[in-house]
Amino acid sequence: MLNVGFGNWVPARRVAAIVNPNSAPIRRLRDDARAEHRLVDATCGRKTRSVIVLDSNQIILSAIQSDTVAQRFGALKDKGGDRPEGEDT
Repeated sequence: MLNVGFGNWVPARRVAAIVNPNSAPIRRLRDDARAEHRLVDATCGRKTRSVIVLDSNQIILSAIQSDTVAQRFGALKDKGGDRPEGEDT
């Protein structure tokens, strides 16, 4: 499981991308997901600092910097725990 901040976790093997929320395409992706009820806001009322895209097409908003979330994801992958499908370590 990948910690996305404030007691919120997502399954690491479902993570397709971890991106910065400031670009226009990501804002459109977030708006579309909200309209289609695929958006999960895990910011606990704080500023969105990363957007996590799952393979199920759900979008997770996190208040943790995207670099920090990516480091946590990399640490999970290096440990061999809950690693993404198809990856051999």
